[in-house]
Amino acid sequence: MPTSAFVPATLVLADGQVVHGQAFGKIGTATGEICFNTGMTGYQEVFTDPSYTGQVLVMNNVHIGNYGVHPKDVESASVKIRALVARNLEEQFSRLQAEGDLQAYLVANNIVAIQGV
Repeated sequence: MPTSAFVPATLVLADGQVVHGQAFGKIGTATGEICFNTGMTGYQEVFTDPSYTGQVLVMNNVHIGNYGVHPKDVESASVKIRALVARNLEEQFSRLQAEGDLQAYLVANNIVAIQGV
């Protein structure tokens, strides 16, 4: 469900550095080790990859969510990341086979996200 207004969000690093952005996905707090992924596609597969269990994932691609989500695009039965950090999390998608948008997927899987960083 697209929204036009985002709640302010803050990313606080272990060294005290503070980064401001907008909340996306579940509103809340998450902690964990920060890791990154440089893939241009396959974000849903990355979210469900067991090697990312409990981590705060930074997606290096500028746009995440632009092709929606699909139940077949998973590596395991559940989302493994604890939180998501990205520059631009898309509210709308263009893939005909998609069964939902990234915002709803993150909320349904209790994943806190911050965009605009």
